Amino acid sequence: MNRESCTVWVYFMKIRFLGTGTSTGVPEIGCKCEVCSSSDFRDKRLRSSVLLRTEGKNILLDCGPDFRQQVLTAGTDTLDALLLTHEHYDHVGGIDDLRPFCKCNKLPVYAETSTVQKLRERMPYCFVDVSYPGVPQLELVGIENKPFAAAGILFVPIRLMHYKLPVFGYRTGNFAYLTDFKIIPEGEYDKLQNLDVLIIDALRKKEHISHENINQALAQIERIRPKRAYFIHMSHHFGLHREMEHLLPDNVFLPYDGLEIEC
Repeated sequence: MNRESCTVWVYFMKIRFLGTGTSTGVPEIGCKCEVCSSSDFRDKRLRSSVLLRTEGKNILLDCGPDFRQQVLTAGTDTLDALLLTHEHYDHVGGIDDLRPFCKCNKLPVYAETSTVQKLRERMPYCFVDVSYPGVPQLELVGIENKPFAAAGILFVPIRLMHYKLPVFGYRTGNFAYLTDFKIIPEGEYDKLQNLDVLIIDALRKKEHISHENINQALAQIERIRPKRAYFIHMSHHFGLHREMEHLLPDNVFLPYDGLEIEC
């Protein structure tokens, strides 16, 4: 049976926000602003990552330095695949903590070829012919900008530009995950039609060189027209959760760490 015949489109999934914060997390070290000092648990944001549960599979989108804490809270003891958006540390810094998930079989890690090479350079001890016991057993799978199967689930990469760095967002079924970007190339919008759920980068109120601000994210949502949209990768400059959630359109929501939704 070939690989394509084993793939399925997703019809139902649960999506858990493992982290909704930017690269510094919230609170930011040393900061005493009202967001970093907030007692509202929704203002405590670990580095961005999402866990998809669908068709009996657990698929992780990005694996940042807070992964150990996130997965212990989520109570997940199996993973079937990891998809990486790009090589920045806040999206790959937790990969060494994947060890418990690949004791018996190698865990497939899907990423653009350039990201695969960066991982080999940063974690060479994982990819030698004879490794010492306990290192993560990973199978790096280089992908291009065309559909591929991960754990039997069909994914469509979405090309995005994180300033000058090409990154990938991902779509499966009627769900899409777009983080760490400023521009969606014109030809990629066709891949984002008829979404039920869109998770999208919205760093802060002010302009940023490589991330969308809130107004830019809202403009993208207006163009893509998902049924529901959720912001991610928010910094302490985004504002207090309790204040900002009331300023958004009816179909746009502020998630928080640990929130689970269905698609």
